[in-house]
Amino acid sequence: MALLTSRFADGLAVGSDLCAAAETAVRQALAGLSGPADLVCFFICGEDPDDVARAGQRAMEVASSAHVIGCSATGVIGDGQGVELTPSVSAWAAKLDGGRLTTFALETLSAGDKFVVVGLPERRADDQVAILLADPYTFPTDAFVERSSEVLGDLPLIGGLANGLEGRGSVRLFAGGEVYTEGAIGVLLGGGVKVSTVVSQGCRPIGPTMVVTSAEENLLLELAGQPALARLEDIVSDLDEDDRELVASGLQIGVAMDEYAEHHERGDFLIRGVIGIDPEREAVAIGDVVDVGRSVRFQVRDAATADEDLYDLLDAHREELGRVDGALLFACNGRGSAMFGSADHDAVALRDTLGAIGMAGFFAAGEVGPVAGHNHVHGFTASILVFSS
Repeated sequence: MALLTSRFADGLAVGSDLCAAAETAVRQALAGLSGPADLVCFFICGEDPDDVARAGQRAMEVASSAHVIGCSATGVIGDGQGVELTPSVSAWAAKLDGGRLTTFALETLSAGDKFVVVGLPERRADDQVAILLADPYTFPTDAFVERSSEVLGDLPLIGGLANGLEGRGSVRLFAGGEVYTEGAIGVLLGGGVKVSTVVSQGCRPIGPTMVVTSAEENLLLELAGQPALARLEDIVSDLDEDDRELVASGLQIGVAMDEYAEHHERGDFLIRGVIGIDPEREAVAIGDVVDVGRSVRFQVRDAATADEDLYDLLDAHREELGRVDGALLFACNGRGSAMFGSADHDAVALRDTLGAIGMAGFFAAGEVGPVAGHNHVHGFTASILVFSS
């Protein structure tokens, strides 16, 4: 059942007949609006990529009077709940009075030993945000997002990496009435649209903030003048048993986004994974390249920390914005039941904090969102686009 609102609404349908589910979900979302939709987003989980493609085409037909984008996924979010690994379709419709929308499709062209991404609309001065849905197997999302400021300036990017139940080759993207089997698609929102972003990385710092004093590519060699591995071992030795288990199950590291801050606490870091150690060099390998002179702090993540982080960020956001009307949620597929024991967790958190708004999204293979004004690709994150009055 759609969440009734004047400007935003969502729909959800579960069932093996994906075309019927797509039509039901989109019609539910459209019926919740006070007038014609300007933008419709939909997300499809299905076993057969061809069925997913047909369902996407049906969704675009039903919402043909609006700008429409969508993608395949391994789980969808709508009607205040999440549905994982089950044939289903969620849809979201928006009436964006005064907004300007431009859908786009991106492809990658080779240019010698480099690549060039084509298809991005030219940015206008009053553009507010771009929603990006990408195929992680064929599109260089990390490089594109990290370098987006060269073309888009400070324009926020929000969205996620699509997937399919069969992995590589099963991703389907939908935009402007077309079905794409590779690349990326999205929509640029400008004009009188009032939007903001929330990116919950769900981590808690352990140990002190330290300056990288020696590094080589993605290897941290020295932290605060000492071997990085020795620093890590000292931190772990001071932890209680519960936190040591969290370290063993997946240690993270945070890169401080503001080097001039007097203190660096939760939310002040861009989170990246610790992917290994090099005992011979007493080094720690991480999932990014960090320059000498940057400040870092080791982090752990568990359900309680991720829950607290999301609720705190949403509460603060609501207090700052006042009335919130709608939202799109891009949640990592490692969250949901795998982290919280329930696929509904993030959807319920939005409802608890922001109210019964029109909200939908999907479980992504990676999330796109800004941290401290810079766009990044994340993991285990809830990236949220919030629409307010």
